[in-house]
Amino acid sequence: MKRLAILTGGGDAPGLNAVIRAVVKTAVPQYGWEVLGVRNGFDGFVQDDGVFPLEVSSVRGILPRGGTILGTANRGNPFAHKVVRGGSVVYEDSSQKVFDRLERLGLDALIVVGGDGTLRIAQELHEIGVPVVGVPKTIDNDIGGTDFTFGFDTAVATATDAIDKLHTTAESHHRVMVLELMGRDAGFITLYAGVAGGADVILIPEIPFDFGAVCSKIGSRVSQGSFFSIVAVSEGAFPKGGNQVVQFQGDSNLQTRLGGISQTVAEYISKTCHVETRVTVLGHLQRGGGPTPYDRWLATRFGAAAVHVAVEKNFGQMVAFCSNQIKTISLKEALAVPKRVDVDGDMVRTARDLGISLGD
Repeated sequence: MKRLAILTGGGDAPGLNAVIRAVVKTAVPQYGWEVLGVRNGFDGFVQDDGVFPLEVSSVRGILPRGGTILGTANRGNPFAHKVVRGGSVVYEDSSQKVFDRLERLGLDALIVVGGDGTLRIAQELHEIGVPVVGVPKTIDNDIGGTDFTFGFDTAVATATDAIDKLHTTAESHHRVMVLELMGRDAGFITLYAGVAGGADVILIPEIPFDFGAVCSKIGSRVSQGSFFSIVAVSEGAFPKGGNQVVQFQGDSNLQTRLGGISQTVAEYISKTCHVETRVTVLGHLQRGGGPTPYDRWLATRFGAAAVHVAVEKNFGQMVAFCSNQIKTISLKEALAVPKRVDVDGDMVRTARDLGISLGD
């Protein structure tokens, strides 16, 4: 009997359970393969109880559930595994332990579901002989080689709903509402939700903004009788000549944590534009909840396709969604250039045509 394992790494995203379900329901009854689940990302391979069998009954009812039944580890890197030794945190290379565990398990394939960090680890493991198939997952939609990643549509829906709700309270109190959304280096969530929700100003990492331009837009609305405004800002947005606002400065092992740009923007608007301003940071609400029908559909297609790729022994590949078809692209190619908002593309032009300020 052939055997494959599946793990979910990095930040959680709506649709992960749909992928797991599709993998199990394709591999077990269709091909007669055995499927193993790996707990907490790559960390599961160095834990005694980190690997367990997944049957069709194991995935019953999980399609509409958010999160992941396997658990995930945001910093689960086997090449820099976090351990506590002598009361201190150190990072050690445990990739050989992972490789040895994989050999003992006798895996014919390992399906890795994750964002650019997780898939980069998958690529490194593939280079040392692990039979890896990648599935792209990120609410930021910033992985190259695929038009969309699952989790993104749900995050946009959550962000759009927040903008809709902020509209009514902003209009009632004649306030400017600044909504901070996820998006470290890619502003897809903010741009899509901002357009869908009717934001007046959209600030994204790809377009450094000018505070004066933001105030000019708000002032223009006031002069025309609109005494409220909605400003949607990505956590990674930054002013011209400035830097991203950082909550926690990372290092080679820990990622820098962004956050606070919304407060900076709001303070400037309040002091300079003389308009009452409030801030909402949506945060991890964007990762939570059940996936939208679109994300369930996309995640299910990805999961089934990943099994087909494994059966064909086409390792080192990532399944991708291109022009409404599921295709494969090498992990190396997918990770070569991260995807960013095209500042000259249709979405940005549409926003400008609607009179939305991009802060420039």
